[in-house]
Amino acid sequence: MRKPWVVGVLLAGMLLGGCGDPASAPEEPPPAAPRTSATTHQRAPVSPDPVPRKAPKVLYLGDSLAMEAQKVLGQELRRDLKAEYTSAPYSGTTLCDYLEGTADRSLVPAADKAAALVRKLRPDFVVLQFWGNSWGYTPCMDGITYAESPDRYFTRYAADARRLASQISAAGGGGRPRIVWVSQGPDPITPDRVRRVNALYEKQAAASGGLVADAGKAVSPAGGRYTWTRYLPCTAHERAHRDYCTQPSRDRTALHRDDDYLHFCLAPTTSRPKPCPVRSPGILRIAREIVKTIRHSVG
Repeated sequence: MRKPWVVGVLLAGMLLGGCGDPASAPEEPPPAAPRTSATTHQRAPVSPDPVPRKAPKVLYLGDSLAMEAQKVLGQELRRDLKAEYTSAPYSGTTLCDYLEGTADRSLVPAADKAAALVRKLRPDFVVLQFWGNSWGYTPCMDGITYAESPDRYFTRYAADARRLASQISAAGGGGRPRIVWVSQGPDPITPDRVRRVNALYEKQAAASGGLVADAGKAVSPAGGRYTWTRYLPCTAHERAHRDYCTQPSRDRTALHRDDDYLHFCLAPTTSRPKPCPVRSPGILRIAREIVKTIRHSVG
């Protein structure tokens, strides 16, 4: 069994790294706004559901999982909901990094704090996707880690979730945005931690009028919500698009690389974080679940 500090070092490398080589990135059209772009190679059939009457404004914040997924989510939101979309993820972060008042101990600059962006952009939805930083890298966590003190870790994480939701709501004023908490998929190292983090998101959403996008279920085996796997059976869309059904002869697709159990980008991580440059079924599954949650709220 790996010792906690060993796991921490491995996670530090994965969470701080980005995905892929920019030279291999798919060609894409110019962005419509800062940090907003759409890949041209991840097309999907138009949803049969009607487009909402009002195109929503969506702000996407999070850690390395959001960093790798931001282009695909923007593509899906724009096509399906005609959404106005902005993303500002930072790899290696956790909830407290986006809190105002933590600038001197945070990986997120003051201009990109959640409340600051809400005041500037006036979004209808703020999507938060965090794996749940548990290994003490982020300074604003004050050294609290899951491995050393699970109770302190969850108490602090819950407090940060309440505080972040409060700051986002206050920044929205009369046009308070709805927060979409993105649930996480299975974790082979700390499965109970992820289960409790997701329960915390559910509780916070219920307490503050937010939503939960159960994206983690979309990358979990049927009947095994917290059972980690590298492969899943191909969906109908993946079978129709050969590049997504990575092993068509076995009717299964890859969610993770062999050397990275956490991220869903099928390109190698790099020292410079960036959106995933290759087709990755896990990322598309997660993005579509987020879009579905927002669609149901505005439709």
